Amino acid sequence: MRHALRLSLLASVLVLNASADDLAKLFNNGKVSGQFREFSISRDYNGASNYTRKANTIGGYVKYETGAWNGLSLGAAAYGTIGFSLNDRSNLKEVDPTLLSTKNQNDIYLGEAYLQYKNGNTTFKGGRQKLDTPMAGSDDARMLPNLFEAYVLSNTDVKDTTLIAAHVTKFAQGTFGRVYDASANHANAILSATSGYSYWDSRNQAGSFENMGHYAVKQNTDGVTVAGAIYSGIPGLKLQAWDYYAHDILNALYAEANYGWSYASGIAPYVAAQYIREDNVGAEYAGKVKSDFLGAKAGVKVANFDLYGAASHNSKDASATINGGTISPWGGMPAYTQGMVTRHQFMAGTDAWKVAGSYDWKSMGVNLSTGAYYASFKLDALNGYSAKACTTTESGFDVIYSPKTVKNLQLRVRANYTRDFAQTIAGLGTDWDEYRFIANYNF
Repeated sequence: MRHALRLSLLASVLVLNASADDLAKLFNNGKVSGQFREFSISRDYNGASNYTRKANTIGGYVKYETGAWNGLSLGAAAYGTIGFSLNDRSNLKEVDPTLLSTKNQNDIYLGEAYLQYKNGNTTFKGGRQKLDTPMAGSDDARMLPNLFEAYVLSNTDVKDTTLIAAHVTKFAQGTFGRVYDASANHANAILSATSGYSYWDSRNQAGSFENMGHYAVKQNTDGVTVAGAIYSGIPGLKLQAWDYYAHDILNALYAEANYGWSYASGIAPYVAAQYIREDNVGAEYAGKVKSDFLGAKAGVKVANFDLYGAASHNSKDASATINGGTISPWGGMPAYTQGMVTRHQFMAGTDAWKVAGSYDWKSMGVNLSTGAYYASFKLDALNGYSAKACTTTESGFDVIYSPKTVKNLQLRVRANYTRDFAQTIAGLGTDWDEYRFIANYNF
């Protein structure tokens, strides 16, 4: 409500200071955009548990943005998901929760509502919006993305440099976070916290704008203050650094360097490195937080092929709340070694590696891209999720096709195959084969 009042006041100021012609131009120059999405998923569990859960949904979002008046503009977007051909929605062993809203229900809500102001190389955007930063992001992996209430200032006055300052007050979890019922037990809380979501009750918060602290640790806080810098002034090199000060919870530092070059033969190698450091701050609502995560990647592009390998290591500390794992409560998953589903690389003491490759078929006259990967996660006994040290693996493929006959339509088939996602003392593993079909139509 307070958010709506703030935007209403700003909009009122805009209206009172604009002439009728200005207002007419403002809305006549507005535009409607959006995405229609159909998403179907099927996951066959085997091993410690044996069952199949599925879901089919349609939805997406519709967005309206006004034209600009003296640099000012307004925007709003509605998001929704509607299930069809479902079995018993209350049975999580039949209906996959990652495509639907709270209690596996349909939902439509105001996901974006913002005011934007541009002046030269400076842009301010305040209100409900979509964010994509390394440690807080939309994570648009299932039906609906994560969204935020935030106030973001960016500037490009310094050559080849983008500076960002932001304060994020609320988080609206997308549907992907519902896969982990963090309140069920300690192991699920660890899985949730290291996979980009909250410590508690993440399954029942889709689409609801929650205080950042309350979503993460069930304590209201003053939100998350963010500062970032991105530099690309040297050919082939991109550097970025971000600091996230989550008041009374933690401070997270993210740094990354990417460098690529090419030879006359057309071979284009690239390398990258990333580092995350987290420490508890203030009232320490998440307890002791102390972690270091380091990742590296090397690859090469040859003709239409792109091949790479990556490795990472996460620290461990038995005295820390999650044994030294890296906490990521608000989406955002920058790790090079993450799988399509498996994100154990942030668990305490985990050593992970991944190999992946893709091929672009456009040179053959087909708007088609295909890719495959294999990832391995060697978990330490302090991982907090499995009951012992173990190794879990995930493989998968991704096929994306854009038919020439229907402009702006994308058809996608994805699959992942996990083995020993979790292991018990008795050695029983949790395995699954998962298939996804996604149709995106942008307008």
